[in-house]
Amino acid sequence: MSLRANRIAEQMKKELGDIIGRKIKDPRVGFVTVTDVHVTGDLQQATVYITSLGNEKERQETLNALMKAAGFIRTEIGHRIRLRRTPEITFEYDASVEYGNKIEQLLRNLNQQ
Repeated sequence: MSLRANRIAEQMKKELGDIIGRKIKDPRVGFVTVTDVHVTGDLQQATVYITSLGNEKERQETLNALMKAAGFIRTEIGHRIRLRRTPEITFEYDASVEYGNKIEQLLRNLNQQ
């Protein structure tokens, strides 16, 4: 990613946390944390990586609710960040936190033995 794309991704990450936490009223969207945002070099597409609490079914419902609200979220981003074109937003679940916890647990088990 270019320097400009990185700056826009960081700004989007900050704004998305606020939008998802305060503006989205869908009950399927629980406690969601935006972990990362990747923006293409031409600033046309953005992939938002999220984590949320709950089981697999609840996580999938959260992703579905966010995908349904993607148009509203894109409009809010467009108002908050002045760009010629606001990137298309897609949401993906970030499993790296769970993976890190699993590795940490395995290391703890090794140290106890």
